[in-house]
Amino acid sequence: MTRARLHRTLLAGLVAAAVAFPLSAAASSPNAPAPQPVSFAAHTAPQVRYAENLAGLGEAERMAREAGRTGRAAKLREMAQGTPGASQAPRFLSFDGRGKGRAVEVFGDLESADRVTVLVPGSDTTLDTYQRFRAGAVALQQRLQAEHARSAVVAWLGYDTPGTVSATVLTTGRAEEAASALAPFLDGLGEFTPPGARISLLCHSYGSVVCARTATGPEVTDMVLFGSPGTGSGAAGELPTGARIWAGRGSGDWIGGVPHVRVAGVGFGTDPVDPAFGARVFAAGSAGHSDYLKPGTTSLDSLARIVLGTAPEASHA
Repeated sequence: MTRARLHRTLLAGLVAAAVAFPLSAAASSPNAPAPQPVSFAAHTAPQVRYAENLAGLGEAERMAREAGRTGRAAKLREMAQGTPGASQAPRFLSFDGRGKGRAVEVFGDLESADRVTVLVPGSDTTLDTYQRFRAGAVALQQRLQAEHARSAVVAWLGYDTPGTVSATVLTTGRAEEAASALAPFLDGLGEFTPPGARISLLCHSYGSVVCARTATGPEVTDMVLFGSPGTGSGAAGELPTGARIWAGRGSGDWIGGVPHVRVAGVGFGTDPVDPAFGARVFAAGSAGHSDYLKPGTTSLDSLARIVLGTAPEASHA
């Protein structure tokens, strides 16, 4: 096969898989007005950050509503209301309502947690689609706390995710930018957690490309790639981390049909669940692309066991 033909095949395959996914990008509100995000000095207590960011979210909702951006305003109002039935207000370590938006939300108590999970989302995750990202974080935290009370989950929407159907989702450009923000965030988490807290990095879809480019310190013990199109690297040993690398994909995930090749900077190469990649492969059951964190699933159970350190040492297969 010629290089040009391989390139066309890759693009066709990725786009064909992408259109099978809900086109939620259409709901994005890139021009919605919002205040400047709050800037915090080092060592600002989490409770102060939570309060000021929640106030900033409320101001962003007001500005969107007054500008006639009713869709964005409604999404922000949902975010500010938090999880139904929760006993406390939502906890945002950071919030930026401009453009597609960015937010970092905490579930659980960081200051007492010795098991901390950072979730990194994939394409089309914005403030307008935030509730589905939040739902996964909540489901994981509930599953973890059923076994280990000192756990916390951080939903890290700290970058401008690419659209599912876009040129940017086929390359590592957005991932490189995101990794430059994720690495210092992970380094700084120790400011909020007890000494010796273990951090697990759970990376979904395009988020796995982000994580594969993020240099991590010894506090990150596990990096988990799920629903991944590939990482842009040929093997787990090439990633800039000393963490154990895990990979899983459900039998119902359309991304399994994406060609695992990389041509002229397009595509992401070796499949992370391929034995050649060298990751520890975990059971993901019948999960579809958006199902890995749904309550009661094999995939959620496997992810929780990895975080808690009770997962079986799967073979590199």
